[in-house]
Amino acid sequence: MANNKVTLHRVFTAPPEKVYKAFTDADAMASWLPPYGFVCKVHSMDFQIGGKYKMSFTNFTTGSSHSFGGEYLEIIPNERLKYSDEFDDPNLPGQMITTIELRKVLCGTELFATQEGIPDAIPTEMCYLGWQESLDKLKRLIEPNIPDA
Repeated sequence: MANNKVTLHRVFTAPPEKVYKAFTDADAMASWLPPYGFVCKVHSMDFQIGGKYKMSFTNFTTGSSHSFGGEYLEIIPNERLKYSDEFDDPNLPGQMITTIELRKVLCGTELFATQEGIPDAIPTEMCYLGWQESLDKLKRLIEPNIPDA
């Protein structure tokens, strides 16, 4: 479990403030975080260092669901987030640590995501695939620049 880690890198055309907002807003998280085929419910989100969150993903086809939560460990607005994740399912033991780093670049924002401590029951390639899908959904949320009507 300690070696189960995924690292992803993306560049978005949105500014860091908009990317950061997508990680700090419960409705935004529910829209982009679950991989394709899942819906997300954010049960609670106390976005501050030491604050806790709780959410669940439900498989849209089967209706099966898994819940998880964690704590915000580090918050540097528009630059860095670090938080823990723990599944409620005892078959998925341990604590994962996710670190999101944002850097302003010429065309928008460079994002580095690292998730460590993935439970052995979750193949890392499936975790990586899920993150790729989530980041694709994030791109579709943050890159459009839709003016108010």
